[in-house]
Amino acid sequence: MEREEKQNIIESFRLNERDNGSVEVQIALLTSRINHLTQHLNSNPKDFHSRRGLLKMVGKRRRLLRYLMNRKPDVYKELISKLNLRR
Repeated sequence: MEREEKQNIIESFRLNERDNGSVEVQIALLTSRINHLTQHLNSNPKDFHSRRGLLKMVGKRRRLLRYLMNRKPDVYKELISKLNLRR
């Protein structure tokens, strides 16, 4: 992930000017990395080390989404629609 792409994601999902680590930002960054790694694995199906990293990222995103769903359900619904998750 390029630095500019990461900054764009942080700017679009942050809660205030100084925020760069809230749950919403973390989920958005993980989703971007997951999408990028999924494309990599489609062209490199035998890359099992990257596949393990992908599964760890998916699990972490799942835990963060569950936390957000329990704490702020309205923010959760807005975030999954923005990120195009849970079709």
